[in-house]
Amino acid sequence: MNMSRLFAEHNRESIKQIAAEGGLVIVPIGAIEQHGPHLAVWADTLQVETITRAASLRVNSSFPILVTPTMPFGSSDHHLPFGGTISLDTKVLLDVLMNIGRSLTRSGFRKIMFVNGHGGNHEIFQLAARDLALQLDVHTAAASWWSVAWSRIKETSAFDYGRVPGHAGAFESAIVKAIHPHLLEPNATPSLWPDKDSPTKRDSWLAPMRVELAGSWQKTNGYGDNPGAIPDELGKELLEMSIDAVREAIESFYLSATAEEKENGRK
Repeated sequence: MNMSRLFAEHNRESIKQIAAEGGLVIVPIGAIEQHGPHLAVWADTLQVETITRAASLRVNSSFPILVTPTMPFGSSDHHLPFGGTISLDTKVLLDVLMNIGRSLTRSGFRKIMFVNGHGGNHEIFQLAARDLALQLDVHTAAASWWSVAWSRIKETSAFDYGRVPGHAGAFESAIVKAIHPHLLEPNATPSLWPDKDSPTKRDSWLAPMRVELAGSWQKTNGYGDNPGAIPDELGKELLEMSIDAVREAIESFYLSATAEEKENGRK
């Protein structure tokens, strides 16, 4: 039997067999959007695809899992003014993810996990996971890769250099550089965001209230902080710990969903 963990490398019969064995299918979600004058527009898709595929290879070999091709387009309307961006409306993205989930259940899958790589998708893919589980006989999970790695990342010095995960700043640029160095322009300059000691940088993903100020994105020149600030070795360490955190999240969801199925007397 084909042992690949990439959905696209299987035929319909092996896919249905993996589903029948109680398999988990993982859907990475990215974006194609501007990342300042220094970073490729592929950055979000590249990161989530690299991290998810690498994590899947580390998952316990006895777990039947597949990773679908990465969804390359996301909710990126806030980046459209800069150019270099392909965006889906909120409802369109939600509909696409719901259709992906429904399609997978038609192949027999009852465990679906969305792994996200773009902040603008955050609430949308969580809604898709919620509604799929409400409407269909399916277990779902939804996580942004940096969220499951958060407890590990916060033990590093990454926050000393800017926002985490931020947008096209120190953190994200370091991850992309650790994967494909040629996609990062080495001569980028810092943006107009506050200095590194600003609490908004450290706590942006933990804030109790979301605030969106009209026109604020245009003032940033499309990126959040100094893209070259994080040392290369720390960037590689952040990538490695993120891969392992996603691996752990995949295994945890698979085990919990499988236990629930056994309790209910089905695969």
